[in-house]
Amino acid sequence: MTIPTTMSGVYLTRHGGPEALEWREDIPVPTPGVGQVLVRVAAAGVNNTDINTRVGWYSSDVKGATDDVDQDVEAGGWGGALQFPRIQGGDLCGIVEAIGSDVGFKPGQRVTCPINLPRPRPGHPHGFIALGSEIDGAFAQYCLVETDDLYDVSASPLSDIEIAAIPCAFGTAENLLTRAGVTAGHKALITGASGGVGLAAVQLARLRGALVWGVTGAAKAEVVKSQGAVGTFDRDAPLPADMFDVVIDVVGGPAWANLILALKPGGHYAVSGAIAGPIVQADLRDIYLRDITIRGCTHQSPEVFGRLVELMNVGHIKPLISQTYPLKDIAQAQEAFQSKALPGKLVLIP
Repeated sequence: MTIPTTMSGVYLTRHGGPEALEWREDIPVPTPGVGQVLVRVAAAGVNNTDINTRVGWYSSDVKGATDDVDQDVEAGGWGGALQFPRIQGGDLCGIVEAIGSDVGFKPGQRVTCPINLPRPRPGHPHGFIALGSEIDGAFAQYCLVETDDLYDVSASPLSDIEIAAIPCAFGTAENLLTRAGVTAGHKALITGASGGVGLAAVQLARLRGALVWGVTGAAKAEVVKSQGAVGTFDRDAPLPADMFDVVIDVVGGPAWANLILALKPGGHYAVSGAIAGPIVQADLRDIYLRDITIRGCTHQSPEVFGRLVELMNVGHIKPLISQTYPLKDIAQAQEAFQSKALPGKLVLIP
């Protein structure tokens, strides 16, 4: 098998708007070393994380911003400053093309991996790096991945496109549900329920035996119910007080205080996103007098993604794909994603 020396893909050349993305056809193909695998990318999902990294949203200078930024950002990646040019793309489905030494994979296997790759170190057991942020990701024809980060999904009945829609959305959702301790009989409220993470959380919570309600716009309510929700609330409507055992939130913003009040005393709130704004306000008495537990959820243990791989390989989860785009049309795909007009996931094809 002959592997080309160059490939096509998208470079992120700096922080900023879509103009910071550059289509190239002369990107060097990486060579796998010890413990590394070269993966031919079959499909790559579109996520908030990639857009947030592009605009530098993770920098303390711009964390209040929700739109593309045009200011200079020095440390806008997950782990601080990025090395440009960077190939983004945190959602990977691909085929093993070449291997280095000490690798437990062979060419031809279909693989995927989490977006947040655990890298614990002394004093920081929750340390990680993000695919497409600290290392190059899936927005190119090939992607270099450490063998310990990869999972075999050759047996899955899901398509390459469907698998590429799972790592970020379903990984985030499963992590939120795990950290919040969602189990059978729980009443769970999920914000942003028509998005990739939201719909994944609905599916996964139902698999755990929970009763699920989603917060979404009226036009997408039936989509949310089709994934297992017993009911929905319009995003502008009041929420019932003291109803839910768990709130799974990826939205934040001005409605945050109402999410806390919607919890039963002793309830659990878990958050892994802030698409309506990261700055929130609430009455602390509504939290500590009612024994509310708040969990920030970014680090994912290997066990979380391992459970997802098991579900993928037996076909017990299935993401909703609204649209696919050629990788070259990434700016158009991200614009459609940010419009929130389409439910579920958008996927890029190299």
